[in-house]
Amino acid sequence: MTVRNRGALAAMAAGAAALTLATVVACGSEPAEDVGGDEVAALAGATLTPPASASAGGGAVPVNPGTLPAGSETVPPVKLSIPPIRVTATVNPVGVNERTDEFEVPPSVDQVGWYRYGPGLETDAGSVVIAGHVDSAEQGKGAFFRLRELGRGDRLTATGSDGRERSYRVVAREEYRKSKIPLERYFARDGKPRLTLITCGGPFDANTRSYRDNIVVTAVPA
Repeated sequence: MTVRNRGALAAMAAGAAALTLATVVACGSEPAEDVGGDEVAALAGATLTPPASASAGGGAVPVNPGTLPAGSETVPPVKLSIPPIRVTATVNPVGVNERTDEFEVPPSVDQVGWYRYGPGLETDAGSVVIAGHVDSAEQGKGAFFRLRELGRGDRLTATGSDGRERSYRVVAREEYRKSKIPLERYFARDGKPRLTLITCGGPFDANTRSYRDNIVVTAVPA
C-alpha cells in the first residue's frame, strides 16, 4: 500500500529542508491511458536540485510529523468532492513516517491525506497534493478507487478549513512506475497553482502485496 521512488524529492514548506520520499501513497487498479502530460509540464516551474543526502543510496533527510503548526496561515483542505466518480471524502493533514519514509495516508480508506508540507488551498503557486487509497484487503474500495476514470474537463471541489469551496478542472491523468514518478514536479512549491491527486495503479504484485504504478491526476483552479 505504498509507492516506491528512490532518491526523489518532495518540496517542504517555505524555509524548510527538502525531504526524500522513499514511498508515496496507497493502492491501485488497472492501468490508465495518459492524457494531458504536456499541460502538466507547462504548469510546473523550475525543478528542485536534490541535495547530496537525497541521491540514491544517500542518507534520509529528517522529517516531521504531519500536524499543523500553531498560528499557521495555510488554509488546509478539509473536504474533497469529485462528483464524476461519486467521491466525498474527509481530508486530513499528513506528513512522512519518520521510520519508513512513507507518505502517511490516513488508515481509513474512505479518507484522504493532504501533504501539509506543501502549499495550502490559498496558494498562488505550486502543487497542493492529496493522496488516498484505492482499496484495501480489509476495508474494500477506497476513496480513490475510481480515480483513473477521471478525464480532462471533469470538475471537483476542495473545501478549506475557512469554509470556502474552491473549484478545479482536471487537465491531466498520468500513470508512472513507482520508481519513475517525478515527485519534484508533483510536490513542487513553484509553477502555476494546481491540485495533484495521487493513488496507486497498474498490476498487483502478490509477493510484495503492492501495485506497480501510481495514478496522478492534475487539476487547475476553475
